[in-house]
Amino acid sequence: MQPQPVAGAPEIHRNFIGGEWVDARSGAAFEDIDPATGEVVGVFPRSGPEEVRRAVAAAREAFPSWSRTPAPVRGEILHRASLLLRAEKEEIARLMTREMGKVLVETRGDVQEGIDTALYQASEGRRLFGITTPSELRDKFAMTVRMPVGVAALITPWNFPIAIPSWKIFPALLCGNTVVFKPASDTPACAARLVALLAKAGVPPGVVNLVYGTGGEAGAALVSEPGVDLISFTGSSAVGSAIAETGARLHKKVSLEMGGKNGQIVMDDADLSLAVEGALWGAFGTTGQRCTATSRIIVHKKVVKEFTETLVARAQALRIGNGLDPRTQMGPLINEAAREKVHRYVRIGIDEGAKLLCGGASHEEGECTRGFFYKPTIFTDGDPKMRIAQEEIFGPVTLILPVDDLDQAIAVHNATRYGLSSSIYTRDVNQAFRAICDIEAGITYINGPTIGAEAHLPFGGIKETGNGHREGGTAVIDIFTEWKTVYIDYSGKLQKAQIDTPDPGGDGDNSAGKPNG
Repeated sequence: MQPQPVAGAPEIHRNFIGGEWVDARSGAAFEDIDPATGEVVGVFPRSGPEEVRRAVAAAREAFPSWSRTPAPVRGEILHRASLLLRAEKEEIARLMTREMGKVLVETRGDVQEGIDTALYQASEGRRLFGITTPSELRDKFAMTVRMPVGVAALITPWNFPIAIPSWKIFPALLCGNTVVFKPASDTPACAARLVALLAKAGVPPGVVNLVYGTGGEAGAALVSEPGVDLISFTGSSAVGSAIAETGARLHKKVSLEMGGKNGQIVMDDADLSLAVEGALWGAFGTTGQRCTATSRIIVHKKVVKEFTETLVARAQALRIGNGLDPRTQMGPLINEAAREKVHRYVRIGIDEGAKLLCGGASHEEGECTRGFFYKPTIFTDGDPKMRIAQEEIFGPVTLILPVDDLDQAIAVHNATRYGLSSSIYTRDVNQAFRAICDIEAGITYINGPTIGAEAHLPFGGIKETGNGHREGGTAVIDIFTEWKTVYIDYSGKLQKAQIDTPDPGGDGDNSAGKPNG
């Protein structure tokens, strides 16, 4: 059992390994801090390689039984988890706001995405389809089936502390894998609630294991642990590249969802009011701390003046504060290091010659003096090659880039090393379909912002945003399963593929010059 909190003291948490809440043997711990108030949300074990090895061993021990549990039964457990999430939605949302700062309407949406993902993946328990196909030989049957990969190491970020773990844990379990979950050290409390909820839903001991700690200690140990078969990581491109190298060396399956530098295109025929709403939400929702955040706004020169003036006025009017206050529209950054990074990029933008229109400083007014708040920041007169147009800032900063036409807009959009999300506002269906075809991104919105995802559709990107995998929808099943091809020969004799295949265009002798599969 988890230790009971002392009245007035932060709650003390433990790792969850083999179905039990256990301490880290080193006794080291870290505090989970509310970024709006500086208050301690909880105290968590700072785990290292020893705890990781124990968690992986528990997952390996549980794998044979869990992988043989019928997929519809695994799906039923996920369905129960969805009901528990729904029942605790408001409580978890408030915990999430305390833990990572975003406003309640957003944290409720985060939990809802977990509910949606659980429901969707639960239904896949009766649709974990393989393929049947004709054999080229008589009296022979051919089909494919999906098999679980094994022990999955799931490493998640802090900005969506229920939704992104749900994207990984639920399909991993549905497919028959066992899990070691390492959440971001900025949001461990939501991870504890999610794992406790899964245990309550009926996930057997050892099937889901939770280990807290830093990326450099617990995360690195998990990536290199020999008993791990699969690594699914969401985070920075630099860390993702290092994980890919380790995974390749150790022959692990690796799925990466990394950075973005997303652009919203606004054409001269766009509904400007709608485009401003999209840019405001895309740039400053979650305080800009989304991999899909709108950090570049590419606007036709004919409308750039009107668009810019309206967006700046709306950004300056945003109410900044504690996300638990229903009047708040934008919360704090996750920690002081994040605020320092954002301000460093603001100084870089000014030094590069971009024009600062608003923001560009910490917000320390009223009740915001104790948290990590930063003002919505908009630059203009930038060049697409500037660092603030190329590098992921992960904060409430966006750059307006004027263009002459659609061709230039698409070229500017594509001129980054990332390719996650994109957006175009236009009333012209021909321009919309040009954008769909020519924009280099895994996601394209027409007359919508760059942020937002639905549980039944693939999520991910190209270039340095990922390594070809997609989360969400049926596409995520390809991460957490391996294909097995099955041949059933009921001819009662030895048949040789390709060699014994009739040649309808020849003389019936197909024994020479063909490979034997």
